[in-house]
Amino acid sequence: MYFVTGTDTDSGKTLVSSALLHLASQLRHQDDSPWQTLGIKPVASGCEQTAEGLRNSDALALQAQSSVQLDYRQVNPFSFTPAIAPHIVAAQEGVDISPEALHAALDIPRYQETDFTLIEGAGGWRLPLGNQRMMPELVQTLQLPVILVVGMKLGCLNHAVLTQEAILADGLQITGWVANQVDGEMQYVAENLAELTELMSAPCLGVIPHLASPQVDVASEYLTLPHLLRHNGK
Repeated sequence: MYFVTGTDTDSGKTLVSSALLHLASQLRHQDDSPWQTLGIKPVASGCEQTAEGLRNSDALALQAQSSVQLDYRQVNPFSFTPAIAPHIVAAQEGVDISPEALHAALDIPRYQETDFTLIEGAGGWRLPLGNQRMMPELVQTLQLPVILVVGMKLGCLNHAVLTQEAILADGLQITGWVANQVDGEMQYVAENLAELTELMSAPCLGVIPHLASPQVDVASEYLTLPHLLRHNGK
């Protein structure tokens, strides 16, 4: 089980998470049974009202790539309509999204039964949850290894290093990072990647080039799972 965070709001966490789930779903046990995979999005804003209730595109994407099918509310227990910081709208609606509330909404024993579970955060690492509480507290409680998605654009070196420093300062481990080129016109991509490789303490799990129309199966071709499998973050 891993926690997926990013250097910024639009770094590509969901694309990377979905692609990793897609890869893991292709793995099989010795009895040839497929791996059980699961993607969870505890809190999400920017949701749309549907006949079935509020739905978030990121959570739906994770659900689509999960072999373990849960009810939507189990995948995304806290959903809000406005595309703003979750703690702001949660306060407006009188909803508790403290680390304790998030933890209570997650079925951790069920997740631990799967072969590969990803819990995707919202925004960047220091996501406020209100009352000076932040998302990393949940990750610390669960003691999850972290996968960092670096949105490749101008400023990514600073964002990546600061995020890495914050994760390590919180006493957590980065098990791998993924470079996702969100800016199709970014200059000196190779040079930035080389610098990131020197600066990051964890191995690179892949480099996704700029995709005009991001597709999970295409993105998965640029990623690798071996290090995560050796780490056994289940």
